[in-house]
Amino acid sequence: MNRKGEKTVNRQRIHTDPQHYNYLTEKLSPPSKLGSGLLRAFWVGGLICVLGQAIADAGVAFLKLSTTDGYSLAAIVLVFLTALLTGIGVFDKIGKYAGAGSFVPISGFANAMVSPALEFRREGLVLGLGAKLFTIAGPVLVYGIGASVLVGLIYAILFH
Repeated sequence: MNRKGEKTVNRQRIHTDPQHYNYLTEKLSPPSKLGSGLLRAFWVGGLICVLGQAIADAGVAFLKLSTTDGYSLAAIVLVFLTALLTGIGVFDKIGKYAGAGSFVPISGFANAMVSPALEFRREGLVLGLGAKLFTIAGPVLVYGIGASVLVGLIYAILFH
């Protein structure tokens, strides 16, 4: 206890005693609103998916695209809209409200690409925006392309 009679926290004990740390975490952490968080994630994620399906269907019906091209159009439009909303600061508010519901669809990929670029835009177009645009997406692209080449080679060797 300190001079005012208040309990003090032994910082050394927190760092060395995992049970004490867990006790303090349970005691001091605010309770999560799991039910309402799940509901918000579900309806916002569902709305994003419905929007994507509507874009795909509109591409097929009005632009006479094939189904595959309609889905490609939906992915492009959703990535563009998410990048735009991230750039003007709206998508962060959606993310705080909906949590994973806004990041699990393809919108999460676009947000993950644009956010680091916006952080470093003051460093210029090349070293800031250009270099940081692929900070998150770079490894995904590298390993995704690498894996697809490897699978393609295996397929070509085994089945042709």
